[in-house]
Amino acid sequence: MNREVTDEKLNKYFDVSTRAYNKVKIVAPKGTHLYKMAVDFLEMAKNYIDDAHHFKEKGEIVTAFAALNYAHGWLDAGARGGLFDVEHDSVLFTVD
Repeated sequence: MNREVTDEKLNKYFDVSTRAYNKVKIVAPKGTHLYKMAVDFLEMAKNYIDDAHHFKEKGEIVTAFAALNYAHGWLDAGARGGLFDVEHDSVLFTVD
């Protein structure tokens, strides 16, 4: 088993996390606490993706990889919690 974070692996996770981020649509009703949570989850994911780019530029690929995993975790949690519609995509998300 390869436990190393390579540029190839990092680029794959950038692709997966970015595709997941672009796929989600907030379905929580506007004006509710759930909507505020959905917006927060989406902002957290975006911030972690941005952080990952920053760390990659600094050559800190392990930290960039970790940031991408956090980003995807926020997106996945929102999908599983019903805050986001992800079109039943069980490849990018742990839904259905």
